[in-house]
Amino acid sequence: MPRKSDTPEQPRFEPEIIPPDRGRQRVDWRQPTWSQSWRPYGPDQAGGTYRVYVGRVGPFGVAMLLLAFAILAAVIFFAVLGAMLIWIPVLAALIVVAAIFRFLRR
Repeated sequence: MPRKSDTPEQPRFEPEIIPPDRGRQRVDWRQPTWSQSWRPYGPDQAGGTYRVYVGRVGPFGVAMLLLAFAILAAVIFFAVLGAMLIWIPVLAALIVVAAIFRFLRR
């Protein structure tokens, strides 16, 4: 039966912290070190860390976003309307052809 107690179990081993090798120089330029990756945009090639600033969107930004959505909605609306307008002459031609065949059938 397991022993129950209120004290948490202590870890059996201490974690090993391996510092990055920033000061080590390569002896042979043909042999890459273990930290260099084959990927062209890996963490070694990034050139350090970058700070990203995220600001709030103001009234002008909201207006520009709404304007972009309105333009996108207008483009989609006119594309659908244009696709529907293409069918008007096609349907008219089919009606005319059907009328001609009906008159020729008599």
